[in-house]
Amino acid sequence: MPLTMNRDVFITCAVTGSGDTAGKSPHVPRSPKDIAASAIDAAKAGAAVVHCHVRDPETGAASRRNDLYKEVTDLIRSADVDVVLNLTAGMGGDMIFGNVEQPLPLNPNGTDMAGATERVSHVAECLPEICTLDCGTMNFSLGDYVMTNTPSMLRAMAKMMTDLGVRPEIEAFDTGHLWFAKQLVEEGLIEDPVLIQLCMGIPWGAPDDLNTFMAMVNNVPANWTFSAFSIGRNALAYPAASVLAGGNVRVGLEDNLYLSKGVLATNAQLVEKAVTVIEGMGARIIGPAEVREKLKLTKR
Repeated sequence: MPLTMNRDVFITCAVTGSGDTAGKSPHVPRSPKDIAASAIDAAKAGAAVVHCHVRDPETGAASRRNDLYKEVTDLIRSADVDVVLNLTAGMGGDMIFGNVEQPLPLNPNGTDMAGATERVSHVAECLPEICTLDCGTMNFSLGDYVMTNTPSMLRAMAKMMTDLGVRPEIEAFDTGHLWFAKQLVEEGLIEDPVLIQLCMGIPWGAPDDLNTFMAMVNNVPANWTFSAFSIGRNALAYPAASVLAGGNVRVGLEDNLYLSKGVLATNAQLVEKAVTVIEGMGARIIGPAEVREKLKLTKR
């Protein structure tokens, strides 16, 4: 797609994620009440979209419990601020092999494999406006963990999401994921307008250098809407990179815990920083109503 700066930008805040971060910062929310409160604060700071996982309120571990999603959804929808709700559907594809000499049986500590209907069950119950679709399988981080999303699984989940009237946000961690996303669109399993998130810097997907980022951007069709983020120390540079490349912005504690070196952030502070960068570039922040119009979302 041609490189043209985006002048009308929406911000997504990834509120809590599923990683082992709850013990690393007191600001990472665990309970449904805290996740919703942090999402609402992010919306008040300028996020048009909030992307939510849920966690076990006691341990902080990632969870797929529908009751937790329902509580988060109800709390956000009953708040005094409007925001587009985006729920993850990335859970249930976690495979951890035994070891390099005995990969089978799978390690039960961390392996979490579920069928397509179960992986989308909370989406069917909560009916968010957007839900994520991790569009490929990859070696993820260290050790023996593989994030698994087979072509058959992705086709089934994409159809379920589309049939529910929920807009899939395609999560692309590498160029092959974009290739398969185009196939899903060609097969009619994902409808226009297509929404995509470019996930940069996550081991071992696409690194977050600018050459690789532009390779990803150049593989996004011109009529698709994309956002981008990176994790860690480059997370707060990516709002500028994405806007300049024609995209939108994602920040949040799922991706980065720090406001600056050694200074732990809240979600609202990360959104505020993104707002400053975007407006400093001469672009305009758009809100949830304009996002719904742009992406043809159904407000619940």
